[in-house]
Amino acid sequence: MTTEIIGLLAETYIHPGTGQSAGAIDLPVARERVTQYPFIPGSSMKGALLDAVRTDGLDKKERNKLFGSVEAESDSKDVTGAGALLISDARLLLLPVRSLTSPYVWLTCPYLIERFRRDRERASKGGALPKVAPSADDKALAAGAGDLFLEERLFAVEGKPPEELAAAIGALIPHDDAHARLDRQLAIVADKAFAWFAEYALPVQARNVLDEGTKTSKNLWYEEALPPDTLMYFVVGERADGAAGKIAAHLVGRRYLQAGGNATVGQGWFVVRRVDGATS
Repeated sequence: MTTEIIGLLAETYIHPGTGQSAGAIDLPVARERVTQYPFIPGSSMKGALLDAVRTDGLDKKERNKLFGSVEAESDSKDVTGAGALLISDARLLLLPVRSLTSPYVWLTCPYLIERFRRDRERASKGGALPKVAPSADDKALAAGAGDLFLEERLFAVEGKPPEELAAAIGALIPHDDAHARLDRQLAIVADKAFAWFAEYALPVQARNVLDEGTKTSKNLWYEEALPPDTLMYFVVGERADGAAGKIAAHLVGRRYLQAGGNATVGQGWFVVRRVDGATS
């Protein structure tokens, strides 16, 4: 059985919504219950993949084999209830954060790196990754020396992230230009510090509905979103040989995937990359 890892680099704002308000934010992003990290549920990823292959013209019989009997005719004899694909949540790996020293910094933490390491091992994608962590909550691993300013917080740089870690993360990034600047924009902070950015540093956008006649506000609300260049990934397993490779190849061929809400206003677009098993 094959397991695939698919990298997702956000091209637009991403709104994996929960449908529930949280304080001043009417529509927050979906968050993991324990860590409070933003994520996209596996059910949403499955729906996005199904919509993509349906749009691309994959026939219903093949769709039902891959995704299950969600589209099966009542008299179909070719489809069982469960599909051949096993689709995980889309997990956060790099979060773009404002900085005074560069347009932004790609931020991560030891726990996210650990999860990525474990997912790579499960999928047999490349060798072991180094275990890295800053020595304190006000320290960071990043390119350069001196101080690193992120939002209103200050971190002392005490070293650079290992090259093999940047190479493994870079395997998820489809664009050559973005891949090239990863080495100088990657930064690692402690888990506790990263949790603060994941909770308080996401963009919040005001949206409005205007009265057609008077052009006055009828409904003003605030939405949280993940910024462009957020890097996520998800894992695709299989119940039947060839299913994971088939959907991975299909994604590579179409290159882009829309997931999350607000598609009609241009949000939710990722560029995808299939991780090569030779990644080190």
